[in-house]
Amino acid sequence: MKALDRKLLRDLWKMKGQAAAIALVIVSGVSAFIMLISTMTSLNLTRDKFYREYGFADVFASLKRAPDGLKHRIREIPGVRDVETRVVAGVKLDISGFEEPVTARLVSVPDKGSAHINRLYIRRGRTVDAFRDDEAVLSEAFAEAHGFVPGDRLGAVINGRWKTLTIVGIALSPEFVMQARPGAISPDYKRYAILWMGRDALGTAYGMKGAFNDAVVSLEDGADSGRVTAELDRLLDRYGGLQAYTRKDQISNRFLSEEFRQLQRSAEIFPTIFIAVAAFLLNVVINRTVSTQREQIAALKAFGYSNAAVGIHYIKLVFLIVLIGSAGGIAAGVYLGRGLGRIYMEFYRFPYLLYELKPSVAALAVFVTFAAALAGTLRSVQKAAGLPPAEAMRPEPPALYRKTLIDRLGLGRFLSQPGLMIIRNIERRPVNSLLSITGIALSYAIMLGGTFFTDAFDFMIDTEFKRSRKEDMTVVFTDPTSGRAVYELMGLNGIEYAEPFRSVPVRLKSGHKSYRTTIQGIAPGNRLYLPLDTDFKPIKLPPDGIVLTDYLGEILGVKAGDTLTVEALEGTRPVREVAVARLASQYIGVTGYMDLTALNRMMREGGAISGAYLTVDELHQKEIYRSLVEMSRVSGTVVRKDEIKNFYATQAEVLLFFTFIASLLAGTIAFGVVYNSARIALSERSRELASLRVLGYTRLEISYILLGELAVFTLAAIPLGFVIGRALCAYIARSLSSDLFRVPVVVAPATYSLAAAVVVVSAWFRA
Repeated sequence: MKALDRKLLRDLWKMKGQAAAIALVIVSGVSAFIMLISTMTSLNLTRDKFYREYGFADVFASLKRAPDGLKHRIREIPGVRDVETRVVAGVKLDISGFEEPVTARLVSVPDKGSAHINRLYIRRGRTVDAFRDDEAVLSEAFAEAHGFVPGDRLGAVINGRWKTLTIVGIALSPEFVMQARPGAISPDYKRYAILWMGRDALGTAYGMKGAFNDAVVSLEDGADSGRVTAELDRLLDRYGGLQAYTRKDQISNRFLSEEFRQLQRSAEIFPTIFIAVAAFLLNVVINRTVSTQREQIAALKAFGYSNAAVGIHYIKLVFLIVLIGSAGGIAAGVYLGRGLGRIYMEFYRFPYLLYELKPSVAALAVFVTFAAALAGTLRSVQKAAGLPPAEAMRPEPPALYRKTLIDRLGLGRFLSQPGLMIIRNIERRPVNSLLSITGIALSYAIMLGGTFFTDAFDFMIDTEFKRSRKEDMTVVFTDPTSGRAVYELMGLNGIEYAEPFRSVPVRLKSGHKSYRTTIQGIAPGNRLYLPLDTDFKPIKLPPDGIVLTDYLGEILGVKAGDTLTVEALEGTRPVREVAVARLASQYIGVTGYMDLTALNRMMREGGAISGAYLTVDELHQKEIYRSLVEMSRVSGTVVRKDEIKNFYATQAEVLLFFTFIASLLAGTIAFGVVYNSARIALSERSRELASLRVLGYTRLEISYILLGELAVFTLAAIPLGFVIGRALCAYIARSLSSDLFRVPVVVAPATYSLAAAVVVVSAWFRA
């Protein structure tokens, strides 16, 4: 072993505490990067394999009714590899012992063989018997939520008739990886199910013998999906077809894609901060090491070691610390990544998780960390390598002492002598003090950035589900119906008030841009559903024209006063030119709003409604649930409180996980900065502190001088950390905005307090 290498190991051992502190910060950055990237990679790998092996469709289309013979014409469309026709319907379920309303999507499976597209993964049991009309396969998420196993039974209202179904299998499907009711903001495994039945049995129940009302298509490699969907729409138009859409717009895949995009953004944001802090700490440590090894550097130069040799010696020191931290970070990242993957598996129903950490990802983490650390210490390394022997033999010149601001202001008389020494030392080393404060401030910022989501979601839910919506439940009809249905609902015992609404699926077009969404028709004088903007101001609907969310306006490139082409996707499918009355800021979804009368006029359908918002007497809720289940025109019922409760239930585990990770990493940064600051201060002021002991100062007073300075840094970093943290929250919120939701920048006082408490306690413990 070379002499310089032995010196390197001795130096590393002497500064093992500081090296360990820096390595922990590197562990934090690398583990966050590995955790997020490996989880995203693994989920992508799992999704792609599941989609591929079980034939996830490329194109989806719904219609009223078409003969089975049309299937051959669809298959002849250029670019189509295969097509499956199905019978699909919405049903209501009756679950014994569960009083709340439950809806389900009923999907047919071939009577002979298995489907070529959207095949089922049978987790338990078997598929349905083609000769039985009382068997069904149930989605795994719903089965687990209610404890169903093969052999159990449940009731269903199929085309207005009660039917008792026997569960013969529990299954997963690539079509329903994320099992959410249309229009919902989160999956609800207790109140929404997927059921699969035989094609003949389902066709008979819905008058679809020899016909279908849903088609899924797989495409050839390189096929133009736009041309295929256009041709498919042309074929299905005469059969009441809704516009076909591609996999990109399929609700389950869309949620998955948004989640993966958020993971990608998180993987870019958080590790960057940790690596920057590690580079900062390494710069401080190497700079101080050079200062304390001036005589050793002079001796090395005198013995003939070149500038390059001395520079490489210190680069090796940096590399060893980075290597130790990176190894620990990779191991911790794999462990945390597996844990995060298991959490996501509870939301996204894959049959397995293919966890994979690509060697290139680990190598990239090490390379980026080392490059950042080297960039942060390059100046110190150059200083060490370029120090002339004659200059290095002289001790480092002492600091220039002068009157500080506190002395000039005459405030020193209010402080004890140790307290005055603390303030003077901070003032006389402004750059070092500012760097230490900034490092600790970053730990506050990390804590805020990792925990503000709880406040943001609380604010979103309060705005959209408490202030804007006042109904107890929402009833949706199977088809648009007459407004007189509202009076029928109000005739039910326990319903206090009912307010109609109309929801029309549409495709909005502006130039070459288009977007598929819904238009909500709201009754004049509405009381139960009052759309609010982000300033809590009611969104007033004009007698004509449409109001769009601002995010949808950006997607379409329109502003108030512009004209949109609206293609309705139901009924007679009219195409109209509609003026944009205004754009309104909202947090959830991208939709359009119109006055109910104006929407009916646009659709040329009289006073049709899609459903009603209800307020009910709690004493009669169970009775109302039962009455609504028995009403054939009611396709489903949604209870507002259940939506809120379910959202928090599904998000709680993820939020707790990220809060734990943020707390752990913020504490690590605080430890790294405070510990290194303490060790460096002790090294630099050892003679000064020893002199104070000779002068009669006690150990407690000496500790007070040393640790008091760190306490000042920690407390002074709080306001700066909160400012940086708020900016970080704003950046994260902006980065994660999507058409599903926009995250508001809301940080509650309790979150600020939690961030301060975690960092202060960590700093105190480590100091």
